[in-house]
Amino acid sequence: MKTLRALYRGESPVDFPLLWRPAVTTSVVAVVLGLLSFAVFGLNLGLDFEGGTSYEVRAPDVSVADARELMADLGVSEARIQLVDDDLVLVRSDVQDPVRASEIRDGLAAGLGPVVAFEQVGPTWGDEVTDKAVKALIVFFIVVAMYIAVRLEWKMAVGALVAVAHDIVLSVGVYSVFRFEITPATVIAFLTIMGYSLYDTIVVYDKVREVVGRLGATERYTYSELMNLALNRVAMRSINTSITSAIPVLSMLVVGSFILGAGTLREFAVALLVGIAVGSYSSLFLASSLVSVLKEREERWSQIAVKVRNRTGDDVDGSTTGTRTIERSDAVGVDTRAAPRRAPGGGPAKRRPTMTAPTGGGVPPRPRKKKR
Repeated sequence: MKTLRALYRGESPVDFPLLWRPAVTTSVVAVVLGLLSFAVFGLNLGLDFEGGTSYEVRAPDVSVADARELMADLGVSEARIQLVDDDLVLVRSDVQDPVRASEIRDGLAAGLGPVVAFEQVGPTWGDEVTDKAVKALIVFFIVVAMYIAVRLEWKMAVGALVAVAHDIVLSVGVYSVFRFEITPATVIAFLTIMGYSLYDTIVVYDKVREVVGRLGATERYTYSELMNLALNRVAMRSINTSITSAIPVLSMLVVGSFILGAGTLREFAVALLVGIAVGSYSSLFLASSLVSVLKEREERWSQIAVKVRNRTGDDVDGSTTGTRTIERSDAVGVDTRAAPRRAPGGGPAKRRPTMTAPTGGGVPPRPRKKKR
């Protein structure tokens, strides 16, 4: 609690560079697991992407095994069956022939119960939706990379794109591991995740540019230390934004999906919740660490790191070690030369006497001599 209060006041209690290495290691492991799940199990693509036939059957007291046995009798043993509600069974198959689909519909109605919803999508429609989703993703990356490179710099554009790619891979990995269905609503949620992650990352980059512009010329701190100060300044803002964004999404998931039974809202809300959490994490730990590593390799910042190491005797070599605490006077932009001094014994502060020249720029007048 004390650390959170200090972080909220911006007193730099967290050494983010010290956490970058374990955070990056965790991200690499999570990404590898997600890619392995995707390679082995694939994605649970919805009807709009794969094509086929979907049936919603009103069948109280019917188990998945009963529905699977009936579909096997109808000649569709590879059908995917899911219990949506206590009395609603969702059956999906790859059957695309309209005549064959009608026969299966009649068989389900006779063996399980009335078919309350029936949908059939051809393979052409699924391929078209997939193609447009991939093109939208590519255009998004290109436009964002160009904007950040022009607005900030290309190293920050690389860091932002790596963070966004990390968020998307982890989100897709979660859907692959837990077998959540990928629908057009999920794709929209993924695009929303990318926008949210970029917003959070650009806020961090803008703050570090401000800090570097104010303290970089002093050559007293490395780039990682300045990045650490910027992260402590925006960390609480990022946390607050994530919480306020997650509350309505969580409400939509609980009320819309579990109470009202809207499956589309569940698919959309799960993707958003995963993206909000992963997006904040990648902005604070992944994007910032990558930019710091790239900037520390520049000639200017490598020379500053050598000067800082020689002056302090510390092993300050970039983003893999802990950073020194930036003086609060530097952090808030106060000139310490005019700072008040404490009187001996803890008395009230006494300011140093200063000589201020007149506004005209002349020499201060000589004091008058006392009359005898």
